[in-house]
Amino acid sequence: MTTKRLSHKQVIVPMSNENKTKFMELSSDHIAHLNRSLKDIKSEVLADFVYYDNTSIIIVTNKVVSPLDLQTIEKYVKNLNLINVDNVDVPQLPQSKFYLKITGIPYFLENTNIPISANIAETIIKNNHIFNNIVIASRPHIIKVSPRSNMAII
Repeated sequence: MTTKRLSHKQVIVPMSNENKTKFMELSSDHIAHLNRSLKDIKSEVLADFVYYDNTSIIIVTNKVVSPLDLQTIEKYVKNLNLINVDNVDVPQLPQSKFYLKITGIPYFLENTNIPISANIAETIIKNNHIFNNIVIASRPHIIKVSPRSNMAII
């Protein structure tokens, strides 16, 4: 069974094709040893199964892993004698991109005649805790109204 969408109950371990092949040959043994390593650190996380894609192996777990679980998985994989450690990257959780379009920004700052600029919008976004770990992909577009013609300029 594999999942087609991102799940935070997966750990992605980027590695070379040669390493993936060697790891997958004994995948059931690796699951058993990984579970023993996780149990040794008193983790409630268990590795259910492992599969691979183009760039990595994916370890599917029963729960979302903690940083300590990730370190344990990394230590286990990098201590295997059958794979080349230089071609194994740090295990990571899946990441996805979400897009947020802000549509309700007032034209003027509250109680002033100062128009909101792209810099002000960016500063507010960067300083608000709900936008932690957010990357601004493009500069905000602020609609300006020409005072002479009352026409919107983007």
